[in-house]
Amino acid sequence: MPCGGGDWIRFLARGVLAFGRVLRFFHLMFTRFLKQHTGPLTRDLVQEPGNFGLGKVPSRLKPSSTATSICGYCATGCQLKIHLDEDGNAINLSPQAGYPVNLGMACPKGWQALDPLDSPDRATMPLLRNASGKMVETDWTTAMEIFTTRLKAIREEHGREAVAFLSTGQIPFEEMALLGCLFKFGMGFLHCDANTRQCMATAVTAYKESFGFDAPPATYADFEESDVIVLIGANLCIAHPILWQRVMRNPRSPKIIVIDPRATETAQAATQHVALKPKGDLPLLYALAHCILRDGRVDRKSLTHTEGIEDFSEFLKDYSPAAVAEMTGQTVEIIESLALTVSEPNKRVSWWWTMGVNQSHEGVRTAQAIINLCLMTGNIGKPGTGPNSITGQCNAMGSRLFSNTTSLVGGHDFADAAHREKVAAGLGIPLEKIPCDSSLAYDQILAAAESGKIKALWIVATNPFHSWIDSGRLAALREKLEFLVVQDMYHNTESAQVADLVLPAAGWGEKEGCFINSERRIGTLKSVRKAPGQALSDFRIFRLIANAWGCGDMFAKWTTPEAAFQLIRDLTMNRPCDITGIESYEMIDRLGGIQWPFPSRSAGVSPPCSERRLFENGIYYTSNGKAKFLFSPPERMPEPPDFKFPFLMLTGRGTSSQWHTQTRTAKSDILRKLYPENAYLEIHPADARSYGFKEGEKVLVRSRRGEMTASVYLAPTVQRGHIFIPMHYPEVNHLTHSSFDPHSRQPNYKACAVALAKLSH
Repeated sequence: MPCGGGDWIRFLARGVLAFGRVLRFFHLMFTRFLKQHTGPLTRDLVQEPGNFGLGKVPSRLKPSSTATSICGYCATGCQLKIHLDEDGNAINLSPQAGYPVNLGMACPKGWQALDPLDSPDRATMPLLRNASGKMVETDWTTAMEIFTTRLKAIREEHGREAVAFLSTGQIPFEEMALLGCLFKFGMGFLHCDANTRQCMATAVTAYKESFGFDAPPATYADFEESDVIVLIGANLCIAHPILWQRVMRNPRSPKIIVIDPRATETAQAATQHVALKPKGDLPLLYALAHCILRDGRVDRKSLTHTEGIEDFSEFLKDYSPAAVAEMTGQTVEIIESLALTVSEPNKRVSWWWTMGVNQSHEGVRTAQAIINLCLMTGNIGKPGTGPNSITGQCNAMGSRLFSNTTSLVGGHDFADAAHREKVAAGLGIPLEKIPCDSSLAYDQILAAAESGKIKALWIVATNPFHSWIDSGRLAALREKLEFLVVQDMYHNTESAQVADLVLPAAGWGEKEGCFINSERRIGTLKSVRKAPGQALSDFRIFRLIANAWGCGDMFAKWTTPEAAFQLIRDLTMNRPCDITGIESYEMIDRLGGIQWPFPSRSAGVSPPCSERRLFENGIYYTSNGKAKFLFSPPERMPEPPDFKFPFLMLTGRGTSSQWHTQTRTAKSDILRKLYPENAYLEIHPADARSYGFKEGEKVLVRSRRGEMTASVYLAPTVQRGHIFIPMHYPEVNHLTHSSFDPHSRQPNYKACAVALAKLSH
């Protein structure tokens, strides 16, 4: 095996590419097998709703041996072909060959997407904590009575700001919209947020401020049409392997540049790896802009569609390559060369970022520095270009538009009186029911719970007692809450274990609705299994709550997910996300998913093609139609290493077979075999030698907030003075630092100071 520095990187890169080819071959063979061995469907799937006054749930599946559904993990948005038995139940799946997102490919999680439905620890009955502190089964009638009685009493005593919900990016947006409207308009509360705050708030804020709307401009086809692809804080090989395969399909032999502190799997397969100092991304991007302006390598036509370039030019005078070399860990020569590469005339340059940028104390300004570079060089609104955020969760984009948390449903603004009137009229809701004030953000909700201002939390399809930054604080916070409700597929998540009431929910594959992926493509998911026991879809749970609360009439039209879709679809009229041209779920399936905007033909707009990008006309969603240059000086890292805590801990995705808190992936025997069961840390061999650590040895990792043990993995891919620990293990967030981007309120998961020590025997 090669052992030289460059040799072993090239060896690993070839291995990554070879593994991709093996996966594609396996996909092909498995698809052929299923085509030969699946039988016909003999009857429709109908999940009986039970005696809850909701009526019969119509099946969306016509008699067939297969159905299709968008994968419920990441926001790549792959379509899966689900193979059904003679009773219409899903028995296996394969990737859909003709879908414009994944083109017949799927990652390990997608292949095993059915496994979590069969787990023995599914929540099958409502659970209530009794007087002795034990969780006992109850029925839905009692659960609804407890839910409404407790929350109404808190509202009566403490007001509308004393109850909050924390939701998700992993349920259909019809369910998100119903939850947000129910909570704010029907139940009369104010504060709510989704766990998309943990992954996408930075991108949302950056786009809104720069473009006037949360509008990711790219299509995945741009991966295949770029001459230069810059990946910053993005490990596609692991986090979004199907998108990496799209990169590999590019016929233009693109230069692939990875900007990342670690030599990630993607960096090893790239053309160039810029081994950045952690949190050196913002000064590096400013230095690139400095060089481009200094040398006159700007696109004058693009600048006519912007404002603020004069102030930005003045600001950049302090960010020469020499001035930022130490902050970035790069030489002047590397910075100058990179500036030339990303501004070469007649070359298509696309920038793509994920959590390495978003989960930062200054992520919004970093994302806007990327946007600024694209505006300066004209790399926007054209094939193979754009400042492009790759979303984390399967329906984070749906949450951003329809959850009623940070924006009024349908991409509207709570503070805009005309928007409130439009939504009230469209939904048939009294105008006075729609608040004009904003909710607290996720971290502020938890801080209000710590201080005793928020008395009750309702957690829906998320697991903050594992996933939230500095998670040890939540144990103390729990003691302050009078009532905690968790609505989830499983009864044993870290959050469910400390709840007062657990509401059993159906999961992916057991309900229907729509997701929106990173390229703004709306796709449908199907019900191909019956939820176990008395578990219900979140949509039906919200309808039960509406009836129990006494506001059911307000949501009488929300009879099914597709009926809800039509309501919120019509609200988008004349908004940037206008989808009034979508007639039905069937139309979405027939067209291979539909990217927004997709306005009605009556608006005088021709139906758009299936692969398209935004801003081709140079007009943005701001009041004057111009994009804005936004910037500010880099801030100091919130918790740099010091004498007592000398290492910088980085976090990220560990393998393509793990997902977030492993709530679902841990239920698959196959997926569990593809990643280490217990936490491990990557450390440079020289640092390990200096501490006397050996490969596989368990060591103690401490921060100022907590500690954990992890096995040593020697990795020259990590810079000296750093360690890397995958985020999926529950202990990791005992260490992370509670710091937040001031513009987006997104947590800074990616860097904190830690100390290492041998375990005492």
